[in-house]
Amino acid sequence: MAPEKKWSIQQPDSDLVNSLSRSCGCDSILASLLINRGIRDPQKALAFLNPSLSDISSPFLMKDMTKAVERIARALAEKERILIFGDYDVDGVTGTTLLLEFLSNAEADVTYYIPDRFREGYGLNKDYILSNAVAANIRLIITVDCGINSVEAVDAANHHDMDVIVTDHHETPEQLPDAVAILNPKQAECTFPCPMLAGVGVAFYLVLALRKHLRDKGFWAGRTEPNLKSVCDLVALGTVADIVPIKSENRILVKTGLDVLTTGIRPGVNALKEVSGPLKTELDTWDIAFKLAPRINAAGRLSQARAAVELLAAPDKSTALPAAHFLNKTNRERQQIEKAILDEVMRFLGANPGHLKLRSIVLAGNGWNEGVIGIVASKLLDLYFRPVVLISVGNGRAKGSARSIPGFNIHEGLKDCARYLDTFGGHKAAAGLSLLPENIPAFASRFERVVRGKSQAQDFVRKIVIDRMVRFEEINVGLMNQIGRMPPFGQGNPEPLFAAENVRIVRHGIVGKKHVRMNLAQHGCFRQGLPAIWYNGASRQPLPDEFRKIAFHMRWNLWQNRKTLQLVIKEAE
Repeated sequence: MAPEKKWSIQQPDSDLVNSLSRSCGCDSILASLLINRGIRDPQKALAFLNPSLSDISSPFLMKDMTKAVERIARALAEKERILIFGDYDVDGVTGTTLLLEFLSNAEADVTYYIPDRFREGYGLNKDYILSNAVAANIRLIITVDCGINSVEAVDAANHHDMDVIVTDHHETPEQLPDAVAILNPKQAECTFPCPMLAGVGVAFYLVLALRKHLRDKGFWAGRTEPNLKSVCDLVALGTVADIVPIKSENRILVKTGLDVLTTGIRPGVNALKEVSGPLKTELDTWDIAFKLAPRINAAGRLSQARAAVELLAAPDKSTALPAAHFLNKTNRERQQIEKAILDEVMRFLGANPGHLKLRSIVLAGNGWNEGVIGIVASKLLDLYFRPVVLISVGNGRAKGSARSIPGFNIHEGLKDCARYLDTFGGHKAAAGLSLLPENIPAFASRFERVVRGKSQAQDFVRKIVIDRMVRFEEINVGLMNQIGRMPPFGQGNPEPLFAAENVRIVRHGIVGKKHVRMNLAQHGCFRQGLPAIWYNGASRQPLPDEFRKIAFHMRWNLWQNRKTLQLVIKEAE
Protein backbone atom coordinates (compact mmCIF):
# COMPACT_ATOMS: atom_id res chain seq x y z
CA MET A 1 0.00 0.00 0.00
CA ALA A 2 1.90 3.01 -1.29
CA PRO A 3 1.55 6.24 0.72
CA GLU A 4 -0.57 9.04 -0.67
CA LYS A 5 1.38 11.79 -2.42
CA LYS A 6 0.66 15.47 -2.80
CA TRP A 7 2.51 17.89 -5.06
CA SER A 8 3.25 21.16 -3.29
CA ILE A 9 4.60 23.98 -5.46
CA GLN A 10 6.56 26.71 -3.71
CA GLN A 11 5.43 30.22 -4.58
CA PRO A 12 7.82 32.79 -3.10
CA ASP A 13 6.80 36.45 -3.24
CA SER A 14 7.81 37.86 -6.64
CA ASP A 15 8.90 41.22 -5.23
CA LEU A 16 11.14 39.47 -2.71
CA VAL A 17 12.58 37.27 -5.47
CA ASN A 18 13.39 40.28 -7.66
CA SER A 19 14.89 42.19 -4.75
CA LEU A 20 17.14 39.29 -3.70
CA SER A 21 18.12 38.66 -7.31
CA ARG A 22 19.25 42.28 -7.74
CA SER A 23 21.06 42.42 -4.40
CA CYS A 24 23.00 39.22 -4.96
CA GLY A 25 23.49 39.53 -8.71
CA CYS A 26 21.95 36.12 -9.30
CA ASP A 27 19.26 34.65 -11.54
CA SER A 28 15.66 34.94 -10.33
CA ILE A 29 15.39 31.16 -10.25
CA LEU A 30 18.39 30.95 -7.91
CA ALA A 31 16.84 33.70 -5.78
CA SER A 32 13.63 31.63 -5.61
CA LEU A 33 15.60 28.58 -4.46
CA LEU A 34 17.25 30.59 -1.69
CA ILE A 35 13.94 31.99 -0.46
CA ASN A 36 12.41 28.52 -0.50
CA ARG A 37 15.15 27.53 1.96
CA GLY A 38 14.36 30.40 4.29
CA ILE A 39 17.18 32.67 3.07
CA ARG A 40 15.74 36.12 2.42
CA ASP A 41 18.43 38.48 3.64
CA PRO A 42 21.03 39.44 0.97
CA GLN A 43 23.97 39.10 3.38
CA LYS A 44 22.84 35.64 4.46
CA ALA A 45 22.27 34.70 0.82
CA LEU A 46 25.81 35.74 -0.15
CA ALA A 47 27.22 33.85 2.85
CA PHE A 48 25.23 30.77 1.77
CA LEU A 49 26.47 30.99 -1.81
CA ASN A 50 30.08 31.56 -0.71
CA PRO A 51 30.69 29.31 2.33
CA SER A 52 34.08 29.99 3.94
CA LEU A 53 35.88 28.69 7.01
CA SER A 54 36.62 32.29 7.90
CA ASP A 55 32.91 32.73 8.67
CA ILE A 56 32.53 30.00 11.29
CA SER A 57 31.52 31.03 14.80
CA SER A 58 33.82 31.22 17.79
CA PRO A 59 33.95 27.85 19.55
CA PHE A 60 33.94 29.71 22.87
CA LEU A 61 30.28 30.57 22.32
CA MET A 62 29.57 26.96 23.26
CA LYS A 63 28.68 26.53 26.90
CA ASP A 64 31.49 25.02 29.03
CA MET A 65 34.09 25.34 26.26
CA THR A 66 36.55 27.27 28.43
CA LYS A 67 36.21 24.67 31.20
CA ALA A 68 36.84 21.90 28.69
CA VAL A 69 40.00 23.32 27.12
CA GLU A 70 41.49 24.31 30.47
CA ARG A 71 41.00 20.76 31.78
CA ILE A 72 42.55 19.20 28.67
CA ALA A 73 45.46 21.65 28.78
CA ARG A 74 46.12 20.61 32.38
CA ALA A 75 46.07 16.96 31.36
CA LEU A 76 48.65 17.72 28.66
CA ALA A 77 50.87 19.65 31.05
CA GLU A 78 50.74 16.99 33.76
CA LYS A 79 51.02 14.05 31.33
CA GLU A 80 47.75 12.58 32.55
CA ARG A 81 46.36 9.59 30.70
CA ILE A 82 43.41 10.60 28.50
CA LEU A 83 40.71 8.29 27.16
CA ILE A 84 38.54 9.21 24.17
CA PHE A 85 35.28 7.26 24.45
CA GLY A 86 33.45 7.25 21.12
CA ASP A 87 30.43 5.82 19.39
CA TYR A 88 30.31 3.11 16.75
CA ASP A 89 28.61 5.01 13.92
CA VAL A 90 30.32 7.22 11.31
CA ASP A 91 29.74 10.33 13.40
CA GLY A 92 31.35 8.79 16.46
CA VAL A 93 34.18 7.15 14.54
CA THR A 94 35.16 10.34 12.70
CA GLY A 95 34.93 12.43 15.88
CA THR A 96 37.08 9.91 17.73
CA THR A 97 39.68 9.92 14.95
CA LEU A 98 39.73 13.72 14.87
CA LEU A 99 40.36 14.04 18.62
CA LEU A 100 42.87 11.19 18.61
CA GLU A 101 44.92 12.82 15.84
CA PHE A 102 44.89 16.24 17.46
CA LEU A 103 45.83 15.04 20.94
CA SER A 104 48.49 12.68 19.58
CA ASN A 105 49.98 15.60 17.66
CA ALA A 106 50.00 17.52 20.95
CA GLU A 107 52.04 14.67 22.48
CA ALA A 108 49.25 13.61 24.83
CA ASP A 109 49.21 10.28 26.61
CA VAL A 110 45.98 9.33 24.83
CA THR A 111 44.08 6.19 23.95
CA TYR A 112 40.57 5.56 22.68
CA TYR A 113 37.76 3.08 23.07
CA ILE A 114 34.57 2.41 21.13
CA PRO A 115 32.11 0.01 22.80
CA ASP A 116 30.90 -3.17 21.22
CA ARG A 117 27.35 -2.55 19.97
CA PHE A 118 26.23 -6.06 20.88
CA ARG A 119 27.97 -6.67 24.23
CA GLU A 120 28.01 -3.17 25.70
CA GLY A 121 25.54 -1.08 23.76
CA TYR A 122 25.59 2.66 23.22
CA GLY A 123 27.36 5.23 25.36
CA LEU A 124 29.73 5.53 28.28
CA ASN A 125 28.85 2.85 30.82
CA LYS A 126 29.65 2.17 34.45
CA ASP A 127 30.99 -1.35 33.81
CA TYR A 128 33.68 -0.06 31.48
CA ILE A 129 34.74 2.57 34.01
CA LEU A 130 35.11 -0.02 36.76
CA SER A 131 36.63 -2.86 34.75
CA ASN A 132 38.88 -1.00 32.32
CA ALA A 133 39.38 2.71 32.91
CA VAL A 134 40.39 2.34 36.56
CA ALA A 135 42.97 -0.32 35.75
CA ALA A 136 44.35 1.77 32.88
CA ASN A 137 44.93 4.71 35.23
CA ILE A 138 42.76 7.03 33.14
CA ARG A 139 42.53 10.52 34.62
CA LEU A 140 40.44 12.27 31.97
CA ILE A 141 37.68 10.87 29.75
CA ILE A 142 36.40 12.78 26.73
CA THR A 143 33.25 11.34 25.17
CA VAL A 144 32.44 11.74 21.48
CA ASP A 145 28.87 11.61 20.15
CA CYS A 146 27.65 10.16 23.45
CA GLY A 147 27.59 10.76 27.18
CA ILE A 148 24.70 13.17 27.63
CA ASN A 149 22.65 10.39 29.30
CA SER A 150 25.56 8.71 31.13
CA VAL A 151 24.78 9.94 34.64
CA GLU A 152 25.69 6.69 36.39
CA ALA A 153 28.91 6.19 34.44
CA VAL A 154 30.12 9.74 35.09
CA ASP A 155 29.36 9.31 38.81
CA ALA A 156 31.48 6.14 38.80
CA ALA A 157 34.32 7.99 37.08
CA ASN A 158 34.14 10.84 39.58
CA HIS A 159 34.24 8.33 42.45
CA HIS A 160 37.54 7.00 41.08
CA ASP A 161 39.11 10.45 40.59
CA MET A 162 38.52 10.58 36.86
CA ASP A 163 37.22 13.74 35.27
CA VAL A 164 34.81 13.54 32.33
CA ILE A 165 34.23 15.98 29.48
CA VAL A 166 31.05 15.14 27.58
CA THR A 167 30.87 16.10 23.90
CA ASP A 168 27.53 15.17 22.41
CA HIS A 169 24.76 16.52 20.19
CA HIS A 170 21.77 14.40 21.14
CA GLU A 171 18.68 15.73 22.87
CA THR A 172 19.43 16.61 26.48
CA PRO A 173 17.64 14.81 29.32
CA GLU A 174 16.28 16.50 32.45
CA GLN A 175 19.18 15.16 34.54
CA LEU A 176 22.62 15.88 33.13
CA PRO A 177 25.78 14.00 34.15
CA ASP A 178 28.05 15.62 36.74
CA ALA A 179 30.86 16.23 34.28
CA VAL A 180 33.67 18.80 34.38
CA ALA A 181 32.26 20.20 31.14
CA ILE A 182 29.37 19.36 28.84
CA LEU A 183 29.70 20.46 25.23
CA ASN A 184 26.33 20.08 23.58
CA PRO A 185 24.85 22.93 21.51
CA LYS A 186 21.34 21.70 22.36
CA GLN A 187 21.69 22.24 26.10
CA ALA A 188 20.01 25.14 27.86
CA GLU A 189 21.92 28.43 28.08
CA CYS A 190 24.28 27.48 25.24
CA THR A 191 24.78 30.50 22.99
CA PHE A 192 26.42 28.68 20.09
CA PRO A 193 24.40 29.72 17.00
CA CYS A 194 24.22 26.27 15.38
CA PRO A 195 22.42 23.75 17.63
CA MET A 196 22.27 21.12 14.88
CA LEU A 197 25.96 20.16 14.82
CA ALA A 198 26.83 16.49 14.46
CA GLY A 199 28.94 14.84 17.13
CA VAL A 200 32.05 15.24 15.00
CA GLY A 201 31.16 18.92 14.60
CA VAL A 202 31.21 19.37 18.38
CA ALA A 203 34.59 17.59 18.50
CA PHE A 204 35.89 19.91 15.76
CA TYR A 205 34.96 23.03 17.71
CA LEU A 206 36.59 21.55 20.80
CA VAL A 207 39.95 21.13 19.03
CA LEU A 208 39.53 24.55 17.40
CA ALA A 209 39.17 26.10 20.86
CA LEU A 210 41.93 23.93 22.33
CA ARG A 211 44.35 24.90 19.57
CA LYS A 212 43.80 28.60 20.33
CA HIS A 213 44.01 28.08 24.08
CA LEU A 214 47.32 26.25 23.68
CA ARG A 215 48.57 28.92 21.27
CA ASP A 216 47.84 31.63 23.84
CA LYS A 217 49.86 29.62 26.38
CA GLY A 218 52.85 29.34 24.00
CA PHE A 219 52.37 25.58 23.71
CA TRP A 220 53.07 25.42 19.98
CA ALA A 221 56.50 27.04 20.21
CA GLY A 222 58.86 24.41 18.82
CA ARG A 223 55.93 22.23 17.75
CA THR A 224 53.88 22.05 14.56
CA GLU A 225 50.50 23.69 15.07
CA PRO A 226 47.82 21.57 13.35
CA ASN A 227 46.04 22.85 10.25
CA LEU A 228 42.44 22.08 11.12
CA LYS A 229 41.21 22.50 7.58
CA SER A 230 42.84 19.13 6.88
CA VAL A 231 40.48 17.36 9.33
CA CYS A 232 37.35 18.77 7.73
CA ASP A 233 37.19 15.60 5.61
CA LEU A 234 36.32 13.76 8.84
CA VAL A 235 33.78 16.42 9.76
CA ALA A 236 32.09 16.13 6.36
CA LEU A 237 31.92 12.33 6.58
CA GLY A 238 30.34 12.33 10.04
CA THR A 239 28.02 15.29 9.43
CA VAL A 240 26.54 13.93 6.20
CA ALA A 241 26.27 10.38 7.54
CA ASP A 242 24.37 11.58 10.63
CA ILE A 243 21.81 13.39 8.44
CA VAL A 244 21.94 16.67 10.34
CA PRO A 245 20.89 19.82 8.45
CA ILE A 246 23.51 21.03 5.97
CA LYS A 247 22.96 24.64 6.98
CA SER A 248 24.85 27.37 8.79
CA GLU A 249 28.12 26.06 10.29
CA ASN A 250 27.47 22.57 8.93
CA ARG A 251 27.31 23.88 5.36
CA ILE A 252 30.70 25.55 5.72
CA LEU A 253 32.30 22.48 7.30
CA VAL A 254 30.82 20.04 4.77
CA LYS A 255 31.77 22.20 1.78
CA THR A 256 35.34 22.51 3.07
CA GLY A 257 35.44 18.81 3.89
CA LEU A 258 34.30 17.80 0.42
CA ASP A 259 37.15 19.83 -1.05
CA VAL A 260 39.59 18.01 1.24
CA LEU A 261 38.06 14.63 0.38
CA THR A 262 38.38 15.36 -3.33
CA THR A 263 42.02 16.40 -2.90
CA GLY A 264 42.68 13.10 -1.17
CA ILE A 265 45.23 13.85 1.55
CA ARG A 266 44.13 11.07 3.93
CA PRO A 267 45.47 7.58 3.05
CA GLY A 268 42.50 5.86 4.68
CA VAL A 269 39.94 7.83 2.68
CA ASN A 270 41.90 7.26 -0.54
CA ALA A 271 41.91 3.52 0.12
CA LEU A 272 38.19 3.62 0.84
CA LYS A 273 37.55 5.51 -2.40
CA GLU A 274 39.56 2.88 -4.27
CA VAL A 275 37.46 -0.05 -3.01
CA SER A 276 34.13 1.79 -3.26
CA GLY A 277 33.97 1.72 -7.05
CA PRO A 278 33.62 4.64 -9.46
CA LEU A 279 33.28 8.01 -7.76
CA LYS A 280 32.90 11.49 -9.18
CA THR A 281 36.00 13.57 -9.88
CA GLU A 282 34.68 16.08 -7.36
CA LEU A 283 33.03 14.27 -4.48
CA ASP A 284 29.62 15.36 -3.22
CA THR A 285 27.30 14.44 -0.38
CA TRP A 286 25.83 11.56 -2.40
CA ASP A 287 29.26 9.91 -2.56
CA ILE A 288 29.52 10.16 1.22
CA ALA A 289 25.98 8.97 1.95
CA PHE A 290 25.88 6.03 -0.45
CA LYS A 291 29.51 5.04 -1.02
CA LEU A 292 31.88 5.97 1.79
CA ALA A 293 29.70 6.18 4.90
CA PRO A 294 28.05 2.73 4.57
CA ARG A 295 31.47 1.10 4.47
CA ILE A 296 32.72 3.02 7.51
CA ASN A 297 29.47 2.19 9.33
CA ALA A 298 29.67 -1.50 8.47
CA ALA A 299 32.37 -2.16 11.07
CA GLY A 300 30.24 -0.97 13.97
CA ARG A 301 27.11 -2.62 12.61
CA LEU A 302 28.54 -6.13 12.36
CA SER A 303 31.78 -6.26 14.34
CA GLN A 304 34.17 -3.73 15.91
CA ALA A 305 34.14 -0.05 14.95
CA ARG A 306 37.82 0.08 15.89
CA ALA A 307 38.55 -1.14 12.35
CA ALA A 308 37.05 2.08 10.97
CA VAL A 309 39.18 4.28 13.25
CA GLU A 310 42.27 2.34 12.19
CA LEU A 311 41.39 2.96 8.56
CA LEU A 312 40.82 6.71 8.95
CA ALA A 313 43.94 7.15 11.08
CA ALA A 314 46.14 4.97 8.85
CA PRO A 315 49.50 6.67 8.12
CA ASP A 316 49.99 5.24 4.63
CA LYS A 317 48.35 3.30 1.81
CA SER A 318 49.93 -0.03 2.73
CA THR A 319 48.28 0.17 6.15
CA ALA A 320 45.00 1.60 4.89
CA LEU A 321 44.23 -0.67 1.93
CA PRO A 322 43.78 -3.95 3.89
CA ALA A 323 41.49 -2.10 6.33
CA ALA A 324 39.49 -0.67 3.43
CA HIS A 325 39.08 -4.12 1.87
CA PHE A 326 37.90 -5.48 5.22
CA LEU A 327 35.28 -2.75 5.52
CA ASN A 328 34.16 -3.30 1.93
CA LYS A 329 33.71 -7.02 2.62
CA THR A 330 31.86 -6.29 5.86
CA ASN A 331 29.57 -3.91 4.02
CA ARG A 332 28.62 -6.63 1.53
CA GLU A 333 27.74 -8.89 4.45
CA ARG A 334 25.67 -6.07 5.93
CA GLN A 335 23.73 -5.73 2.68
CA GLN A 336 22.88 -9.44 2.70
CA ILE A 337 21.68 -9.32 6.32
CA GLU A 338 19.66 -6.18 5.61
CA LYS A 339 17.95 -7.83 2.64
CA ALA A 340 17.08 -10.93 4.69
CA ILE A 341 15.45 -8.84 7.46
CA LEU A 342 13.60 -6.64 4.98
CA ASP A 343 12.30 -9.69 3.09
CA GLU A 344 11.07 -11.21 6.36
CA VAL A 345 9.25 -8.00 7.31
CA MET A 346 7.68 -7.67 3.86
CA ARG A 347 6.41 -11.26 3.99
CA PHE A 348 4.88 -10.59 7.41
CA LEU A 349 3.17 -7.39 6.27
CA GLY A 350 1.91 -9.16 3.16
CA ALA A 351 0.37 -11.89 5.30
CA ASN A 352 -0.93 -9.40 7.89
CA PRO A 353 -2.24 -6.38 5.97
CA GLY A 354 -4.09 -5.13 9.03
CA HIS A 355 -0.79 -3.78 10.36
CA LEU A 356 -0.75 -1.27 7.51
CA LYS A 357 -4.03 0.22 8.71
CA LEU A 358 -2.19 1.53 11.76
CA ARG A 359 -0.36 4.85 11.86
CA SER A 360 2.84 3.18 13.03
CA ILE A 361 4.78 0.02 12.34
CA VAL A 362 6.26 -1.72 15.39
CA LEU A 363 7.69 -5.16 14.72
CA ALA A 364 10.07 -7.44 16.60
CA GLY A 365 12.15 -10.35 15.38
CA ASN A 366 14.26 -12.97 17.09
CA GLY A 367 17.91 -12.63 16.22
CA TRP A 368 17.58 -9.63 13.95
CA ASN A 369 20.94 -7.93 13.75
CA GLU A 370 20.57 -4.84 15.92
CA GLY A 371 23.25 -3.06 13.93
CA VAL A 372 21.21 -3.32 10.74
CA ILE A 373 17.59 -2.86 11.82
CA GLY A 374 17.93 0.93 11.67
CA ILE A 375 18.62 0.76 7.94
CA VAL A 376 15.65 -1.54 7.44
CA ALA A 377 13.47 0.84 9.47
CA SER A 378 14.51 3.66 7.14
CA LYS A 379 13.54 1.60 4.10
CA LEU A 380 10.13 0.81 5.61
CA LEU A 381 9.66 4.49 6.40
CA ASP A 382 10.33 5.29 2.76
CA LEU A 383 7.91 2.60 1.60
CA TYR A 384 5.00 3.29 3.97
CA PHE A 385 5.64 6.84 5.26
CA ARG A 386 4.80 6.37 8.91
CA PRO A 387 6.85 6.02 12.13
CA VAL A 388 8.68 2.69 12.27
CA VAL A 389 10.19 0.84 15.23
CA LEU A 390 12.04 -2.42 14.62
CA ILE A 391 13.14 -4.43 17.64
CA SER A 392 15.73 -7.18 17.84
CA VAL A 393 15.05 -9.82 20.49
CA GLY A 394 17.67 -12.19 21.85
CA ASN A 395 19.24 -13.47 25.07
CA GLY A 396 16.43 -12.11 27.20
CA ARG A 397 16.74 -8.51 25.98
CA ALA A 398 15.32 -6.34 23.24
CA LYS A 399 16.91 -3.39 21.43
CA GLY A 400 15.20 -1.25 18.83
CA SER A 401 15.76 1.41 16.20
CA ALA A 402 13.10 3.98 15.39
CA ARG A 403 12.64 6.26 12.38
CA SER A 404 9.96 8.88 11.79
CA ILE A 405 8.22 11.17 9.34
CA PRO A 406 8.60 14.99 9.52
CA GLY A 407 5.23 15.42 11.24
CA PHE A 408 6.02 13.26 14.27
CA ASN A 409 8.89 13.78 16.74
CA ILE A 410 10.02 10.24 17.50
CA HIS A 411 12.09 11.26 20.54
CA GLU A 412 9.12 13.02 22.14
CA GLY A 413 6.92 10.06 21.23
CA LEU A 414 9.23 7.66 23.06
CA LYS A 415 9.14 9.91 26.13
CA ASP A 416 5.42 9.19 26.32
CA CYS A 417 6.18 5.46 26.24
CA ALA A 418 8.97 5.62 28.83
CA ARG A 419 7.17 3.38 31.34
CA TYR A 420 7.73 0.42 28.99
CA LEU A 421 11.34 1.27 28.08
CA ASP A 422 14.62 0.72 29.89
CA THR A 423 16.51 3.34 27.88
CA PHE A 424 15.98 5.55 24.85
CA GLY A 425 17.62 8.50 23.15
CA GLY A 426 18.02 10.21 19.81
CA HIS A 427 16.56 12.98 17.66
CA LYS A 428 13.27 14.08 16.12
CA ALA A 429 13.70 11.73 13.16
CA ALA A 430 15.65 8.79 14.61
CA ALA A 431 16.12 7.12 17.98
CA GLY A 432 17.33 4.00 19.72
CA LEU A 433 15.69 2.15 22.60
CA SER A 434 15.89 -0.90 24.80
CA LEU A 435 13.22 -2.75 26.76
CA LEU A 436 12.27 -6.11 28.20
CA PRO A 437 10.89 -8.51 25.57
CA GLU A 438 7.70 -9.00 27.57
CA ASN A 439 7.01 -5.25 27.34
CA ILE A 440 7.01 -5.16 23.54
CA PRO A 441 3.22 -5.68 23.04
CA ALA A 442 2.33 -2.99 25.60
CA PHE A 443 4.91 -0.64 24.10
CA ALA A 444 3.59 -1.19 20.56
CA SER A 445 0.03 -0.48 21.69
CA ARG A 446 1.02 2.63 23.62
CA PHE A 447 3.23 3.90 20.79
CA GLU A 448 0.37 3.61 18.30
CA ARG A 449 -1.89 5.62 20.63
CA VAL A 450 0.80 8.27 21.03
CA VAL A 451 1.29 8.54 17.27
CA ARG A 452 -2.45 8.89 16.73
CA GLY A 453 -2.72 11.48 19.46
CA LYS A 454 0.19 13.60 18.25
CA SER A 455 -0.34 13.49 14.48
CA GLN A 456 -2.93 14.43 11.89
CA ALA A 457 -4.02 12.70 8.71
CA GLN A 458 -2.06 15.11 6.51
CA ASP A 459 1.16 14.14 8.29
CA PHE A 460 0.96 10.79 6.50
CA VAL A 461 0.72 12.29 3.02
CA ARG A 462 4.14 12.43 1.40
CA LYS A 463 4.74 15.93 0.09
CA ILE A 464 6.54 16.32 -3.21
CA VAL A 465 7.87 19.83 -2.69
CA ILE A 466 8.48 21.54 -6.03
CA ASP A 467 10.85 24.49 -5.96
CA ARG A 468 9.59 25.96 -9.21
CA MET A 469 7.58 25.25 -12.33
CA VAL A 470 9.78 25.76 -15.39
CA ARG A 471 9.44 25.82 -19.13
CA PHE A 472 11.94 23.80 -21.13
CA GLU A 473 13.26 26.96 -22.81
CA GLU A 474 14.43 28.18 -19.36
CA ILE A 475 16.66 25.13 -18.92
CA ASN A 476 20.16 25.90 -20.16
CA VAL A 477 23.82 25.94 -19.21
CA GLY A 478 23.50 29.31 -17.50
CA LEU A 479 20.78 28.03 -15.19
CA MET A 480 22.83 24.92 -14.44
CA ASN A 481 25.78 27.07 -13.45
CA GLN A 482 23.52 29.05 -11.10
CA ILE A 483 22.19 25.86 -9.51
CA GLY A 484 25.80 24.74 -9.16
CA ARG A 485 26.18 27.31 -6.39
CA MET A 486 23.61 25.51 -4.20
CA PRO A 487 25.53 22.37 -3.09
CA PRO A 488 26.36 20.72 -0.81
CA PHE A 489 22.88 19.21 -0.70
CA GLY A 490 21.35 17.33 2.18
CA GLN A 491 18.95 17.72 5.07
CA GLY A 492 17.84 21.36 5.23
CA ASN A 493 19.17 22.11 1.74
CA PRO A 494 17.59 19.54 -0.59
CA GLU A 495 18.62 19.32 -4.21
CA PRO A 496 16.28 21.65 -6.15
CA LEU A 497 13.24 19.87 -7.56
CA PHE A 498 11.58 21.39 -10.60
CA ALA A 499 8.39 20.54 -12.43
CA ALA A 500 7.14 20.92 -15.98
CA GLU A 501 3.74 20.31 -17.53
CA ASN A 502 2.55 18.78 -20.83
CA VAL A 503 5.69 16.80 -21.58
CA ARG A 504 5.81 14.21 -24.35
CA ILE A 505 8.25 11.37 -24.85
CA VAL A 506 10.10 11.76 -28.15
CA ARG A 507 11.88 8.44 -27.75
CA HIS A 508 12.94 6.12 -24.97
CA GLY A 509 14.86 2.95 -24.21
CA ILE A 510 15.54 0.65 -21.27
CA VAL A 511 18.94 0.88 -19.59
CA GLY A 512 20.20 -1.80 -17.22
CA LYS A 513 16.78 -3.55 -17.11
CA LYS A 514 15.31 -1.10 -14.55
CA HIS A 515 15.97 2.41 -15.83
CA VAL A 516 14.48 4.41 -18.68
CA ARG A 517 16.50 6.79 -20.82
CA MET A 518 14.31 9.30 -22.62
CA ASN A 519 14.30 12.34 -24.83
CA LEU A 520 11.56 14.74 -23.77
CA ALA A 521 9.85 17.69 -25.42
CA GLN A 522 7.29 20.14 -24.08
CA HIS A 523 4.17 21.21 -25.91
CA GLY A 524 4.47 24.81 -27.03
CA CYS A 525 8.26 24.85 -26.61
CA PHE A 526 10.35 24.93 -29.76
CA ARG A 527 13.70 23.91 -28.29
CA GLN A 528 15.05 20.47 -29.11
CA GLY A 529 14.18 17.61 -26.80
CA LEU A 530 15.97 17.31 -23.47
CA PRO A 531 17.73 14.08 -22.47
CA ALA A 532 16.37 12.50 -19.29
CA ILE A 533 16.88 9.43 -17.13
CA TRP A 534 14.22 7.82 -14.93
CA TYR A 535 15.84 5.48 -12.43
CA ASN A 536 13.68 2.41 -11.75
CA GLY A 537 11.17 3.81 -14.22
CA ALA A 538 10.95 0.55 -16.17
CA SER A 539 8.36 -0.67 -13.66
CA ARG A 540 5.94 1.85 -15.21
CA GLN A 541 5.90 0.04 -18.55
CA PRO A 542 4.21 0.57 -20.88
CA LEU A 543 5.07 4.25 -20.79
CA PRO A 544 2.47 6.75 -21.95
CA ASP A 545 3.13 8.93 -24.96
CA GLU A 546 3.12 11.99 -22.72
CA PHE A 547 2.99 13.10 -19.09
CA ARG A 548 0.62 15.65 -17.62
CA LYS A 549 3.46 16.74 -15.34
CA ILE A 550 6.91 15.62 -14.28
CA ALA A 551 9.13 16.45 -11.29
CA PHE A 552 12.87 16.37 -11.88
CA HIS A 553 16.35 17.41 -10.85
CA MET A 554 18.74 19.04 -13.31
CA ARG A 555 22.20 17.49 -13.35
CA TRP A 556 25.27 17.24 -15.49
CA ASN A 557 25.80 13.86 -17.09
CA LEU A 558 29.51 13.05 -17.35
CA TRP A 559 30.26 10.35 -19.89
CA GLN A 560 33.43 9.69 -21.88
CA ASN A 561 34.82 13.14 -21.09
CA ARG A 562 31.60 14.80 -22.27
CA LYS A 563 29.43 16.96 -20.02
CA THR A 564 25.78 17.25 -21.01
CA LEU A 565 22.68 18.56 -19.28
CA GLN A 566 20.23 15.88 -18.19
CA LEU A 567 16.92 15.74 -16.35
CA VAL A 568 16.62 13.13 -13.61
CA ILE A 569 12.95 12.21 -13.28
CA LYS A 570 11.66 11.72 -9.73
CA GLU A 571 7.87 11.69 -10.27
CA ALA A 572 5.60 11.61 -13.31
CA GLU A 573 1.85 11.66 -13.83
